[in-house]
Amino acid sequence: MGLLDRASVLLRSLNPWSFPLLYLGWAYLFWIPIVISGEHVWSYPTVLLLLVGGLSPLLSGLFLMQVNYGRIGFKDLYNRLVEFGRININWLLVILFFYPVFNLVMAAIAVFLGITSSPIEFISSQRLFSLTGFSMLLGFAFLFPLIEEIGLRGYWFDQLQSRWSALTSSLILGLVWGLWHIPLVYMTGYYSDTTFNPELWWWIPSMIITAIIATWIYNNTKRSVLAVVGLHFMGNLTGETMGFSPEMYPFAITGTLTIAILLLVYWGPESLRKKQPKPTPNYTKK
Repeated sequence: MGLLDRASVLLRSLNPWSFPLLYLGWAYLFWIPIVISGEHVWSYPTVLLLLVGGLSPLLSGLFLMQVNYGRIGFKDLYNRLVEFGRININWLLVILFFYPVFNLVMAAIAVFLGITSSPIEFISSQRLFSLTGFSMLLGFAFLFPLIEEIGLRGYWFDQLQSRWSALTSSLILGLVWGLWHIPLVYMTGYYSDTTFNPELWWWIPSMIITAIIATWIYNNTKRSVLAVVGLHFMGNLTGETMGFSPEMYPFAITGTLTIAILLLVYWGPESLRKKQPKPTPNYTKK
């Protein structure tokens, strides 16, 4: 048995934990030096480390898909990325309007309760119509969700859900997803060109809760990766164009948590599909 074969056997034996090991390990390998250096993240060559490290969900997911499932896994992933038929009109409306409506409703409640008089920060016209600002907007809103979700939902989540309930799987994925973002908070300048200034004490719990909502979408759209990319895209786009003001973030978590609890109560923690089974593919048992 060659070295590559032995490595493949080892990675398969570590399932489902081989993905987070590669996912976090690859990112931290390139990102920790950025944090230590204190260099501006968008300066050259620091930005190269950022981008290479940011490919970790995509590279880890595709590599482990090949190791574990080969052609059948890639074919299934491709179908889940391009088949619009998995998303009916009702779920499409949820994907498109969940975050804009959520932000507006939470903003109205905050004003009514006297929490803040300025709950929403709208994107400036200068940033929206500048080449750099618009490019950053597209990157945050679309490209990053696509890279992340191919690994997280396209590959890893089915492994988790074939072993545990939708709720447990979502909590695990959400925690690991949060850990991946930690170095970004400490990089000089990473969030300076955005309307988002996260603090870990509320951001990581928010991502864990958000993972439950994403699972609800994913499981009810026949495991559509496209659906989750769309939800992730709308979340980022909403946050960048009509995001919460800083004093709103802790309060907004209560709204996200309330929605997650209602979903779990009504749709059920086992599958988030009422009484229907989890939509796990047969090949994840390999």
